[in-house]
Amino acid sequence: MVGVTDTDSKQTDPYLWLEEVTGDDALAWVRKHNDPTVADLGGERFEQMRADALEVLDTDARIPYVRRRGAHLYNFWRDATNPKGLWRRTTLESYLTEKPAWDVIIDVDELARADGQNWVWAGADVIEPDHSLALISLSRGGSDAAVVREFDMRTREFVTGGFELSEAKSQVSWEDADTLLVGTDFGEGSLTESGYPRLVKRWRRGQPLAEAETVFSGSESDVVVAGSRDRTDGFERTLVSRALDFFNEQVYELRDGELIRIDTPTDASISIHRQWLLIELRTDWSYRFQNYPAGSLLAADYEEFLDGRGEVQVVFTPDAHTCLHHYAWTRDRLVVVTLADVASRVQVYTPGTWTAEPVADLPQNTNTTIAAADPLGDEIFLDSSGFDTPSRLLHGTAGGPLSEIKQAPSFFDSADLEVSQYFATSDDGTRVPYFVVGHRHRQGPGPTLLGGYGGFEVARTPGYDGVLGRLWLARGGTYVLANIRGGGEYGPTWHTQAMREGRHLVAEDFASVARDLAARGITTVEQLGAQGGSNGGLLMGIMLTKYPELFGALVCSVPLLDMKRFHLLLAGASWVAEYGDPDNPDDWAFISEYSPYQNISADRRYPPVLITTSTRDDRVHPGHARKMTAALEAAGHPVRYYENIEGGHAGASDNPQIAFRSALIYEFLHRTLNGN
Repeated sequence: MVGVTDTDSKQTDPYLWLEEVTGDDALAWVRKHNDPTVADLGGERFEQMRADALEVLDTDARIPYVRRRGAHLYNFWRDATNPKGLWRRTTLESYLTEKPAWDVIIDVDELARADGQNWVWAGADVIEPDHSLALISLSRGGSDAAVVREFDMRTREFVTGGFELSEAKSQVSWEDADTLLVGTDFGEGSLTESGYPRLVKRWRRGQPLAEAETVFSGSESDVVVAGSRDRTDGFERTLVSRALDFFNEQVYELRDGELIRIDTPTDASISIHRQWLLIELRTDWSYRFQNYPAGSLLAADYEEFLDGRGEVQVVFTPDAHTCLHHYAWTRDRLVVVTLADVASRVQVYTPGTWTAEPVADLPQNTNTTIAAADPLGDEIFLDSSGFDTPSRLLHGTAGGPLSEIKQAPSFFDSADLEVSQYFATSDDGTRVPYFVVGHRHRQGPGPTLLGGYGGFEVARTPGYDGVLGRLWLARGGTYVLANIRGGGEYGPTWHTQAMREGRHLVAEDFASVARDLAARGITTVEQLGAQGGSNGGLLMGIMLTKYPELFGALVCSVPLLDMKRFHLLLAGASWVAEYGDPDNPDDWAFISEYSPYQNISADRRYPPVLITTSTRDDRVHPGHARKMTAALEAAGHPVRYYENIEGGHAGASDNPQIAFRSALIYEFLHRTLNGN
């Protein structure tokens, strides 16, 4: 074995120095690996694919997705002229035209030039309901940590002497025009072990940040503590919360200086809208002599529930095939998207009776999501797309008629493509669904790319991807999406059974899909590649070290790989609930069975692998990718490596970087799986 050989990784890890993110030696190692990868994978086809990808990413024909704030629809937009982006707005009347008239509020490219900083847009918190002020978050190079600066929407200028926070993973909310609820890096002891705020303070205009009043505090072992203010007229509330771990949270209302616990299960997700409390269960719950299964969505009168006298009503109950995917409020309706064997359905519920009406006239054979909903009105935007069907944006009212108002262009010829759904059988007999986007007239197996994630209850659903289409499908490749356990495709139990000691199920499911593809003659081992990022990058590391005989190539992006030290690096402590605690011998017993960095063998044949990451990723430490590459090389395995100096956890911070990285990946796959 190569890598960590006993529990004291600091003493035994020969590549620990690669965890020095910006250390001179570490960055020299990065450049030494980047240069040959780019030189080797470069060439005419690479340049053509990079240009194709950039055309998809930059085209003005994309749908500009919006959210309503008062009388205006807001959008953030990147293109070839504005690679860092424009924050802009328009009216509905103009938006419905073919070429809306956009009012640019902030030009991030211009701001970056003026400030001499590589700003990446990280969002805006605009005060409700008058939209006069905003808190603008800007990240250097795409990291999660950002600076926050107050912006006057009336003058279009940053407020001199206004609210401003230094770079941190801050949590901020407007309490009123002169007061913020702030969680940030206040100094020693103010952050959790995961690197997020541990304190919520009330910061008044003109007051030094150091003098802000603490209104709520959590433990260093919490993941994050946050505060927010609901400014809905007649339903004003201040809420504070502490995430005990990634999946458990305590939420309180701060009322007249008193903390009132909203006594729902800590692992349930809650939503408070006007007088309603929604409770989404992750595990079974017994309440007032009634049993409610995991995956249910329940509703209660908020004030009555706080008083302990409220009954809960069932909004949605899952079954073996159907689960809750996501929902959004308008003022008087609840819009709900469910998945039935990973196919979406949309319904509108009326609060109180909780009767549901299906949304009519949705495009057939597409996946539909809620693009935006106005919590102060009745407006909704729905987006429908499929693997071979570009997005269509529908607009209307919740419970009323919808009309198609925008359609994205086709970026590749899909006439020869067909989408099928199959089920593989995992090692324990579980049926695992997967989609195949293949070529209708292909005779025999062909080069195939398999994607998967399998973690944190994230559901992977069908959707249009112009870059994948142009760089892979249009060039003869087949694409497969595996809906493995660990995700949320069948609700919370699809995830919870694959947590901690059940983690092996994720890999077994993915391997079963790989075998099924070969058994059906869709591909062969030599022609099968797989790709995953972040938690999906961990999955690729496990495929490499545990199932190398199933693949012809692997792409492993911004990955977790050293599971002995993941909890010590950046935000890693927040994921202990998902994976287990490596410092607990009982947990390490099952983590050590799959941790890729600890399971590299010099005696097995591994398929070629491309590992990519970002220096500026302050969520998943780039040391994972660096050390894995070094250990693989030491064991004599073929590995290519590329690290973007910018990009954050997304691996790229603007469209040119995304296009470059995409071309690099698909060039590697074409060469390896197509043999050319």
